[in-house]
Amino acid sequence: MATSLHNLSEYDMAKVPDASNMCFGIVVAEWNPEITNALLQGCVDTLEKHGTLPENIHVKTVPGSFELVYGAQHMCRHGEYDAVIVLGSVIRGETPHFDYICQGVANGIAQLNVKNEIPVVFGLLTTDNLEQARDRSGGRLGNKGDECAVVAIKMAKF
Repeated sequence: MATSLHNLSEYDMAKVPDASNMCFGIVVAEWNPEITNALLQGCVDTLEKHGTLPENIHVKTVPGSFELVYGAQHMCRHGEYDAVIVLGSVIRGETPHFDYICQGVANGIAQLNVKNEIPVVFGLLTTDNLEQARDRSGGRLGNKGDECAVVAIKMAKF
């Protein structure tokens, strides 16, 4: 989690296993593309930095963040992945829609982690405004995509 004390992109590289023999599925929401494309780029760059071959990084898109759960479930069932990463961005609005989407995705990803043998990494930004989302997708607080890639590698080796 990004806080004033921790940048999402800062980690001890020596504690990340080699990912050269790993394959990852990434499900990314098309909604808020400025943010989700930056999350995806950070994620892919970090996986490759740790040895994952580009041909072993499989990206699928879904229309919005609520659909991330279905996309991740599909990848868990129909792919040969060491881990699946979901990336999305929900920005609070004037209605409770934000709360329903965030809770639904969080619950869905938690259920997938309980039911499947493949770890599913939660990369959904839940921010109050666009500036907070930018700060966490390559801005002053780093990139949640970087963090998710590191988590996926570590969980694949768990």
